Amino acid sequence: MTTITASRPRADSRWPDRLAPLAAGWLGLWGVLALIGTLTGAGYPFGPNDPHGGDVSLLRLVPVEVATPLFAGVLLTAAVAALAMSRPAARPPGPLRALLAGYGWAVAFVLVMVVPDVRVLIVLGYLPILIVGAPFGWPPIDYSDVFNWALFGRFAALAGGLLLVGAVLAWQRRTAGACVGCGRADAGQRWTTPAAATRWGRWAAGIAAAIPFTYALTRFAWAAGFPLGISREFLTEMQDSGLVWAGFGLAAFATVGAILTLGLVQRWGERFPRWMLGLAGRRVPVKLAVVPATLVAISVTAASLGLLSNPKFWELTGGLSITGAPMLLWPVWGVALGAATYAYHLRRRGTCQRCDRG
Repeated sequence: MTTITASRPRADSRWPDRLAPLAAGWLGLWGVLALIGTLTGAGYPFGPNDPHGGDVSLLRLVPVEVATPLFAGVLLTAAVAALAMSRPAARPPGPLRALLAGYGWAVAFVLVMVVPDVRVLIVLGYLPILIVGAPFGWPPIDYSDVFNWALFGRFAALAGGLLLVGAVLAWQRRTAGACVGCGRADAGQRWTTPAAATRWGRWAAGIAAAIPFTYALTRFAWAAGFPLGISREFLTEMQDSGLVWAGFGLAAFATVGAILTLGLVQRWGERFPRWMLGLAGRRVPVKLAVVPATLVAISVTAASLGLLSNPKFWELTGGLSITGAPMLLWPVWGVALGAATYAYHLRRRGTCQRCDRG
């Protein structure tokens, strides 16, 4: 009886072994679709081919005739690399291991940080408003212009990139002799202990909460009719076009995110507070905090890369102004939120079901 009970969690902890085959299949599928797009000259939804947001993407710098075959080749090659990582072989030679890992991380970075751009963050920020307002015809937009092939391609790239991140990370752990599930080795790293993660996690959470709140203050002021950092004429234009309420929606999303970020270092982030009927006092599932916080951290960082590299951003915001300054800190926001989320994970991960460390 004891043996059967102990084996169950170990069987359930085999999910890291499935990441490489899943990544290979997903990347291979999209690589084939990209190859078809190369041969037919249609289907590539990014950069110049995207009329609804190509100008805020770094992919705008790559001509379509070059980007389409390049995208197909990168995806198919990454699929082969992920497939090679799925084989439980002995540690490969140093140069080969470095080459394979470097290529995997580079492709994952492009898929996670470059392809999604600011469109993903905007959709995540407006999604609650879009869902609630859809039955009432508000906001007055054509939903087919929002949920189109270009947006789907961004989320598909994000999913493939995250699968590849998991595959490379699991493969590196396995070939380094660490636990594939948690990354722990016999010689533990002090900065990953719960006590250490508590210390540096507080700093990361404080920074990650302050930046979006600063951004929200300016947008709330505009919605209230105060031209904070902008001219009265520009505020009037935004009021007439409805953009001021779009900024209000993002500000509300940022404020809620800032408050939830503080939960990563507060007691109510580990146990539900008393006022939550039916959940009061219960432990907060780790993934309930880690998954959405990670998604926001990735989305903010990806958005900042394309946005801050766009000359139009500097023209509209004036760069180092009250309008643009909070957005200049978005890369710091994304990194700080990612660090705070990882510290939260380290504090609460407990004993590994795969290696029994912890």
